[in-house]
Amino acid sequence: MKKTIGILAHVDAGKTTFSEQTLYYARAIRSVGRVDHQDAFLDAHPIERQRGITIFSGLACFEMGDDTWYWLDTPGHVDFSTEMERAVSVMDYAILVISCAEGVQSHTETVWQLLGSYGVPVFVFLNKIDREGADPERVMGQIRNRLSADVVDLRSWQDGGAMDEELQEAVAAMDENLLDRLFSDGFDEAVWTDALKRLIRERKCFPVMAGAALEGRGMEGCPKLISRLSETDYQEKTSDDFVARVYQVRHDGAGMRLCFMKVLSGSVRVKDELPVCGEMQKINELRIYHGEKFRPVDRAVAGDIVAMPGMEGLRPGDWIGREGRESFRTDPMMEAELIYDQKQVPAFRMMQALRYLEDEEPSLAVSEREGRISVHVMGKIQLEIWKQLILERFGYEVSFGSCRVLYKETLAEPTYGVGHYEPLRHYAEAHLRLLPGKRGSGVTFQSKVHVDDLTLNWQRLIRTHVLERVHKGVLTGAPLTDVVVELAAGRAHLKHTEGGDFRQAVYRAIRNGLMYGKSMLLEPICGFVLRAPADSYGAIAGALSRMKADVEPPEYEQDSVILRGEAAYSLFSPWQEEFLRQTHGRGSLRLWMSRYDRCHNEAEVIEAAGYNPLADDTPDSVFCAKGAGFTVPWDEVRNYAHLPVNVW
Repeated sequence: MKKTIGILAHVDAGKTTFSEQTLYYARAIRSVGRVDHQDAFLDAHPIERQRGITIFSGLACFEMGDDTWYWLDTPGHVDFSTEMERAVSVMDYAILVISCAEGVQSHTETVWQLLGSYGVPVFVFLNKIDREGADPERVMGQIRNRLSADVVDLRSWQDGGAMDEELQEAVAAMDENLLDRLFSDGFDEAVWTDALKRLIRERKCFPVMAGAALEGRGMEGCPKLISRLSETDYQEKTSDDFVARVYQVRHDGAGMRLCFMKVLSGSVRVKDELPVCGEMQKINELRIYHGEKFRPVDRAVAGDIVAMPGMEGLRPGDWIGREGRESFRTDPMMEAELIYDQKQVPAFRMMQALRYLEDEEPSLAVSEREGRISVHVMGKIQLEIWKQLILERFGYEVSFGSCRVLYKETLAEPTYGVGHYEPLRHYAEAHLRLLPGKRGSGVTFQSKVHVDDLTLNWQRLIRTHVLERVHKGVLTGAPLTDVVVELAAGRAHLKHTEGGDFRQAVYRAIRNGLMYGKSMLLEPICGFVLRAPADSYGAIAGALSRMKADVEPPEYEQDSVILRGEAAYSLFSPWQEEFLRQTHGRGSLRLWMSRYDRCHNEAEVIEAAGYNPLADDTPDSVFCAKGAGFTVPWDEVRNYAHLPVNVW
């Protein structure tokens, strides 16, 4: 049985040590590495070993009994949450490691929420039971109060032997049929095990185990029990149509682009062709990775995770064998400007380097405006890593300016754009209606054009060009979101139209429509949960009121107060340091991206941006007359269009 098992944790909970022990007991590695010794198997990158943290999700493949495990080790630091989420998107089961000394921490709750949003079943491992101050019972209480009450304690069972009466009753209490059977026919371990397996898979219960990974305590029985209590149905799907999901892009030491995908159904072979960005690309090689090493395979089937060299155009979130790209839930709320010596490194060279990195980390969303380059960012630690990577890979010394809030733009009402691209021996025309979409929907596409008017292959290509990039708004140049792009009309030439022609027409049509339309600015709204000493409630409530936060009624737990709510990130973010001062370091704060909503100080932000939409992506079009192309300004394009302009 093939299983993708992921391991997650708050930073420093012992996740990498747990991975090392699991790989060792599975005989997938010969010796146990350590973070402080800089020899952990899956933290192979020099920066990871130098800093002692996981930055890139690592992959190992090994046998666990009769199962094949694909083991995904993920970053624990909040700044690398986007990397973690991409790994979560292909997990069958997850192991959440919690330190018995620190307990459930702020990022632990964030990880738990993310696993729930993807419907991933979770095993919990209480680590560091040997540490001074470790209190497993206290942590069990935190799990029940802050994560889920549906936990079942397997500590008495994880090292083998039979279920004791307490565990039998705990499992039976979660299933009415088992409860009836317990009082009628009595206990049957096989029946109880099957029921527990089903409850775990359906996320109706979350088993808890414990140990000390650094010492190896609890580590031999834990993976075996996880294998026994987990199951997948990939074997039944090998004869179905081929469907896979891309979750990661990397470059190997030679610069080869590697596209990692999880096969969800069917199978694929070397030399097969896959549809990528409107064209077929041949698979020249399939690799199964184990750390930095790999072995080539001729065929991948449902349940496998494989890497394909090349495959330009595929990005994390892309489906193969199914339409569309699935967006990820973890979004940066800040951006920072890149600072570098443009005399030493031309701007186009720096952009090439950043696009290379953006291929691996799409959330970077590199943009250039009036000669200034900006990237999206999760936090300051991430910027330090990018600084090191740019120097290591390209030899460019860079720094970053201060982080600023990342705004987005959308439409307040429908608009219509025309894009025409017709230099000599090229031709494409696209008419797009741009409609306000649901908040949080991103940019979506639909077509109202009949295939008799524009063939399906051109319509699919237009869709690809609509969705392949982040389009800029016209108020501040911020990313465009929550817009439905509707193909209203389109035309191609039998001889002169190439794929790139429609790319130009689509980009210009979107920009053209935005110039005509009424846009509005959106700002990030962050969700928060904070814990603080009860005697600091007054000062905290006053601060939240001044920033117009939407706060739920307070909850009290012993001598602490818990507050949950939402606030504009631009107002809340600067207050985080003040919160730590007000609570004298005894408070904890969990912050996450909740949604985007109308900017509370829109006019002020737009004025400060000083953005000129005509100096950026062009809304103009190119037409042809007397054997030469000429540019038509955006507000005259409709008069030159070859197709009728039906605004509504």
